[in-house]
Amino acid sequence: MNDKSSVIFGNKIPAKFVKKAAKAQKKFLKKFGDDRNVGYHLVAVDNPVLTPAMGVKVLKLSKEPMASLPPKPLIIGNIRMGFGHYRISMAMASAAHAMGYTPLWLDLNSFPETTCTKIIGYQNDLYSMASRLSQKSKLFNKYFWDPLNYEGFRQITYNTGDQKNAELMTPLFTDIPHDTPFIATHVWPSQAAIHAGLNKVVNAIPDNWPMALHLSEGALHTVQTPSSYFGYRTLRGFNKDKVLNPMKKEDIVMTGHYIDHEFVANIESDCKSRVQRLESGKPVRFLLSIGGAGSQGDYFAGLIKTLIPFIKENKATLYLNIGDYANVWNLFCSKIPSIEKLATLHFDKWEETAAFTKAALSDSACTAPESRGIHVFCHKDIFAAVYATNLLMRPCDVLMTKPSELAFYPVPKLMIQHVGGHEKWGAVRAAEVGDGTPECHCLAYAQQMIELFIKEPDLLVNMNNAIVSAKKAGIYNGAYHAVELATGLTGLDGKGSEYAYASR
Repeated sequence: MNDKSSVIFGNKIPAKFVKKAAKAQKKFLKKFGDDRNVGYHLVAVDNPVLTPAMGVKVLKLSKEPMASLPPKPLIIGNIRMGFGHYRISMAMASAAHAMGYTPLWLDLNSFPETTCTKIIGYQNDLYSMASRLSQKSKLFNKYFWDPLNYEGFRQITYNTGDQKNAELMTPLFTDIPHDTPFIATHVWPSQAAIHAGLNKVVNAIPDNWPMALHLSEGALHTVQTPSSYFGYRTLRGFNKDKVLNPMKKEDIVMTGHYIDHEFVANIESDCKSRVQRLESGKPVRFLLSIGGAGSQGDYFAGLIKTLIPFIKENKATLYLNIGDYANVWNLFCSKIPSIEKLATLHFDKWEETAAFTKAALSDSACTAPESRGIHVFCHKDIFAAVYATNLLMRPCDVLMTKPSELAFYPVPKLMIQHVGGHEKWGAVRAAEVGDGTPECHCLAYAQQMIELFIKEPDLLVNMNNAIVSAKKAGIYNGAYHAVELATGLTGLDGKGSEYAYASR
């Protein structure tokens, strides 16, 4: 196994940080056990949500070695940490399926008997707890959480610890041939795949703020934006003011935004439908998606309270996806007593949710139940919980979201306050492209935007026009390009292979 913690892209890491990383690795081994000599076996099984939608097969543990992978396999390595990395994985799977590949879903956080999952689960719990605390304590957020997310994770020495931890995640790769195309939507699966010997690894970097946290030397790094490309290529700020050796151009590619095939292929028709609704005075459809970290409850309640008078007047509709957090609905009911009378609940009824979104897409007159009132979606199944937002985005008129992975999607967006400091650059990107607002740092500004969107819909019309223009520029084709890179296809020469996929 090659050491990747002492020297990172030609930059030697001080010995004290390497020793600290090795010490942390030993603590994890003591706490969770050492299974590096265990050969775990995998089997590919269907998923009730993702297999019908995009041909995904999920990799689960098996007692028997895997005889062979399905035809034209492309593994998508991820972890459940909030909803973001799952959503990016779905974009990759959708693009791969459209291009004729079999997407295989490998979530390193879904094997509780392994040291790998125990380590990831432990760190994920800490991240979620701190994320929620950051929304309750301004001091904690200002002096710890925001700086950690913004500058702490940015430092190249942080990558040293992650690389040592990834060494403990390789047993899950026992059955995977080293030449299997592999796209990772979180850095840990990418690092683990490299340590396991895979040689066709794409490390799909999320967000728009360069951080050493996302480095996975040995993989091909992809980014979504020009500014992110420049930051990673030069490793700017990764050791405070010290100039570091840069990444080589062979190690990084700017692909564009990671977007599902279904979105890209239907951008023109979806935007046309939105503009027709807006210009004819139909109720403005707002979508509010609650992420996996479960924070920002009071902020969300404030948004809903602002919408309720307009909903009663049939000037607005709210689609509310609370993911797999049923308790969030109880929170809203306690904070907004009038919400229950206006709401229709869609809890753990995936087929009903899918039918609802299909009907909303076809309801041009906006007279059907899907176009009125409040509709609340909740699914215990994590795949349904995440994918419900994907389905609801196409028929909605404006998405209200923090500037996380959803900041890059081709739908008009109201950017609410960020949770981690790295997220705010997602709002900067959306504002530059023209398909989203600047970040609303306070609730009052977000409430003003809601009223403006309803009373002056030209703002949303402009966003839809910007989305159509951005598609023509290839901005939303990142998932196609990531698949091309992982599988050895060409198509980054700007000659239009991406449009062939998007027009199918």
